[in-house]
Amino acid sequence: MGFGDFFRRLLGGGGERAAPKGESVEYQGYSITPTPMAQGGQYLTAGIIAKETPEGRKEHRFIRADTHASAEAAASFAVRKGQQIIDELGDRIFERKD
Repeated sequence: MGFGDFFRRLLGGGGERAAPKGESVEYQGYSITPTPMAQGGQYLTAGIIAKETPEGRKEHRFIRADTHASAEAAASFAVRKGQQIIDELGDRIFERKD
């Protein structure tokens, strides 16, 4: 690790960082917004699932260990993963698990 890497990590520049958000996709009354995260030259699958309810907007954020070579590939996979989460859990994704 060189001095540049040392100072970047010291000042919070190392580790994960978000790539630009992808376009939201509507799916079964939910909105899925991919939010790939750069890590070690690759991108993690991440996103936000949201739904408007009578109580207001509810959100569920997810990050998976799957890595991809590009932000676009990670965003595309995040949409598919979001659809899978919705299919399996529905509104239960908004339940708090304290």
